[in-house]
Amino acid sequence: MKKDQSLNTKTSEPEQVETYMRTLKHPLKKVAEQLRASILGSDPSIGEEIKWNTPAFFYAGQMAPFDPKKHKRHVAVLNFFKKDCIRVVFPSGASMGDTTGLLKGDYADGRRIAMFASFEEVKAKEGALQQAIKRWLGTLSQRT
Repeated sequence: MKKDQSLNTKTSEPEQVETYMRTLKHPLKKVAEQLRASILGSDPSIGEEIKWNTPAFFYAGQMAPFDPKKHKRHVAVLNFFKKDCIRVVFPSGASMGDTTGLLKGDYADGRRIAMFASFEEVKAKEGALQQAIKRWLGTLSQRT
């Protein structure tokens, strides 16, 4: 049997994220809202959903089929564990080629994290955040 080589897309689910954000109890909720807007504003091909019990952002365009456990579509996930900052986890951040210092950590699985403690910090780092996402989008053809 021939393997299906068709390209797949993924549907964004902003209603899910809106509901989550309305009920979010976090001292930096406004920071999270601005991060969401910045991530979605980085490229029209970025979609959103609730995954891992938090807002997650992904490439919604066409991709060849892949093992879903590899999370090749996902660019960023918000993390609300800490109360003094919002962490943005980039599952494949090591491949993003960040030269701005935005992405921190050296995790063996390739994750990198950016931390934001205020609305002003989001605005100050917004360009670097959006550039990192655009660079990540550029790596997709190499990872499919």
